[in-house]
Amino acid sequence: MDRRDFLRTAALTALPALPASAAFSGATFSGATLSGAPDWKGLRRRLSGTLVLPADAGYGAARRLFNPAFDGIRPGGVAYCASAADVAACLSFVRANRLPVTARSGGHSYAGWSTGTGLVIDVSRMSTVAYADGRATVGAGAKLVDVYDKLGRHGVSIPAGTCPTVGVSGLALGGGLGVVSRKYGLTCDTLESVRIVTADGRVLTCDATHHPDLYWACRGGGGGNFGVAVSFTFRTHRTRGVTVFFLHWPWARAGAAVKAWQSWAPTAPDELWSTLHLSNDGGLDVQIGGAYLGDRAALDRLLAPLVAKIGRPSSRYVSATSYQHAMMVMAGCSSLSVAQCHQAGQTAAGRLGRDLFAAKSHMAYAKLSADGVKALVAGVARAGRHTVQLDALGGAVSRVRADATAFPHRAALYSVQYYSKGTGRTWLRGVHADMRPHFGDHAYVNYIDPDLTGWRGAYYGANAPRLAAVKAAYDPGRLFSLPQGV
Repeated sequence: MDRRDFLRTAALTALPALPASAAFSGATFSGATLSGAPDWKGLRRRLSGTLVLPADAGYGAARRLFNPAFDGIRPGGVAYCASAADVAACLSFVRANRLPVTARSGGHSYAGWSTGTGLVIDVSRMSTVAYADGRATVGAGAKLVDVYDKLGRHGVSIPAGTCPTVGVSGLALGGGLGVVSRKYGLTCDTLESVRIVTADGRVLTCDATHHPDLYWACRGGGGGNFGVAVSFTFRTHRTRGVTVFFLHWPWARAGAAVKAWQSWAPTAPDELWSTLHLSNDGGLDVQIGGAYLGDRAALDRLLAPLVAKIGRPSSRYVSATSYQHAMMVMAGCSSLSVAQCHQAGQTAAGRLGRDLFAAKSHMAYAKLSADGVKALVAGVARAGRHTVQLDALGGAVSRVRADATAFPHRAALYSVQYYSKGTGRTWLRGVHADMRPHFGDHAYVNYIDPDLTGWRGAYYGANAPRLAAVKAAYDPGRLFSLPQGV
């Protein structure tokens, strides 16, 4: 059994001119022809990477994101940058031509904001993963499956997510919830430095003593706001054996499962992470799964009080395995090789498909009341194809101050994701509105939501004013201008 089994357009605005004082470092070029039209061929000559334009054979594949919902967006060009110098050249080009620009790592933006009508700066070719002396240096375009695999060969890893084709850049810049976060923290908590190209073309290495305000913002402030990250240095942890588990109950136990899980999961030992799914996708189902950094006997003891409160599961799967294989299980790739656990069409051996969906989120700061549990269960039971997923927090995540990084939701007990198959948002909006009185106005920026009002406070809480100050300092002309940009 793998994770896929148990989980059952806004264009960017035109950019204002930057002040003359915001000069690019090194040589610059106008990027325009004598007629004033963008000189795309000139940009191509400047790059060591590859520029794909609409007339090129590879354009159809180059412009696509993970979600087919955004296939109608047609960028002016997609630059597969091979270096920080390539990124700086691209930024000079869009500034000179007043073109929209967006950065893309894995192409998983829930709102489709890793593409646009101007230039897409794709960092996927900067994907090297290196390890030395307890530190991992990871290119911004590395996919999670490759990060886990390459670090695993050294017996180490970093806390990260479950989707294998997500790029490390977007994950880390937005915070980074994951399977071992309760033990080792968020992805951004282990980030020791980030190399980033800012709007003025500088290539900065940011850490606790060099550009510390930008370093702070890059740990939870969201991708696409402050520059284009090209590499990260993370502190690693040693890997160890993992016991994975998947338990199912009939729908009649849904309310009992929510009530029991939300009291059990966030306060479990740090080594235990779990997720609760309420699914209506070809049938109603209750599923609790997760991973335990320990042996089966100890896990069985931890599961016993949960099962006692919910009742005997209709099915139960518990298996001890290696750390690397546990990550493959959570990625939905338990029966695939690492080479196959990539998106089809992006690598020669990739077998994973794309996914047409829409989503919204909450961050739960308190347990649901009885009325809240009823509302959630009733929402999932409505007609349609959808899932609500609750992922446990607490542990190491909660022991970091809310203002220590830009990620503010340290006190949250769990995250909430609402997924709907297809592009319709009627069910999403309805269930989200129903749960707002119970969960409040807290959301996760990596589950970015184009419908969300009050998004600054929902994503960033009390950290929003400081993020705005960092934005003003490093991108005063707002070269990076997302629809929900800082």
